[in-house]
Amino acid sequence: MTPISQYGEFKLIEHITKGFPVFYEGVLKRVGDDAAVVRAEKGSVSVFSTDLLLEGIHFDLAYVPLKHLGYKAVVVNLSDIFAMNAVPYGITVGIAFSNRFPVEAIEELYDGIRAACSRYGIELLGGDTSSSRQGLIISITAYGTAEADDITYRNGAKPNDLVCVTGDLGGAYAGFLVLEREKKTFLANPDLQPELLHYDYVVSRQLKPENKPALLQAFKNLGIKPTAMIDISDGLANELHHLCGQSKCGVTIYADKLPIDYQTVNVAEEFDISPTTFALNGGEDYEMLFTIDIGDFQKIKGMEGVTIIGHVTPEEGALNIVISPTQITPIIAQGFRHF
Repeated sequence: MTPISQYGEFKLIEHITKGFPVFYEGVLKRVGDDAAVVRAEKGSVSVFSTDLLLEGIHFDLAYVPLKHLGYKAVVVNLSDIFAMNAVPYGITVGIAFSNRFPVEAIEELYDGIRAACSRYGIELLGGDTSSSRQGLIISITAYGTAEADDITYRNGAKPNDLVCVTGDLGGAYAGFLVLEREKKTFLANPDLQPELLHYDYVVSRQLKPENKPALLQAFKNLGIKPTAMIDISDGLANELHHLCGQSKCGVTIYADKLPIDYQTVNVAEEFDISPTTFALNGGEDYEMLFTIDIGDFQKIKGMEGVTIIGHVTPEEGALNIVISPTQITPIIAQGFRHF
């Protein structure tokens, strides 16, 4: 018998989905990107994506409020829609929970889901509920739409394209480490209150991430279409490997260009870890990693909230980070692993 750990998430998905019959010619993208794309009417497309969040794997209710969890569950799924350069319009929600959850707890969870729907202008379209023997399970499917010409896949990056990211990186992982530390302290001594006063930003990055809907409008306003795009859910290094693997290219990025918030740097120093490691391998930032044609440099260089961190190279599989003028090292994907 082959252990699943030998495959990992993406190799496993590729293995178990190969050979499925193809019936509908209107499907433009099946398995292998942030979302599936299906041809709709008059040059538009529909976009679909789904994600699971499992208690004990993706969240810990010891420090994650149910309202924040509901909000985050929506944001996690919408991120895949935005990564296709598409606009979300609705979600379906499936939840399973054990009898330890009263009605009030489920109401709190849905208060967070409702808040996210209001924030991003999307509708709750339906869903399902069930009992669970394994705690709380949340499955959300997000639905979006776009003009066919606007859709951006992972496989379009080409040599000399600029590599860009939104926001800052590593903050969610910093928040996770702080929350885990405070949880251990509390379990050791319940009389001690959590020390979170100086960690508000990184904790919020972990508990209540946000998407970047304004990014898509900015692309339109500037006349830019990314050549490839992916959301940063499992760490920048992981996503660079996925994007380059799909685009059959390499990449060079620069450590001093990585956008890292000062609070993330402080946490990294507290844990005696390089801030660059946080930026490369910390997951759950839900920022966007994208490439654009070098000819659009003048348009992108002053774009608020966007940082150019490197460029695409022609050598397939050659992913490198420049630490200093004399130190260039391969980018090793060490972010979150599902198996």
